[in-house]
Amino acid sequence: ELPVDDAFAKGKVLENGRMVHDMYLFEVKKPSESKKPWDYYKQIAVVPGDHAFYTVQESGCPLTK
Repeated sequence: ELPVDDAFAKGKVLENGRMVHDMYLFEVKKPSESKKPWDYYKQIAVVPGDHAFYTVQESGCPLTK
């Protein structure tokens, strides 16, 4: 594993070359919920990267066998 912490995301690159990072679920706010300009989204959930992406074993990459 290779740790990654850049402008895109904090995560890791696995042996099969895939980057694993947390994924976010957002909902668009109602106009009455927006308090400032560009205040459009409400974060609903965070899906941990280990649950959002295939594991090395599930990927089937021949380079990891």
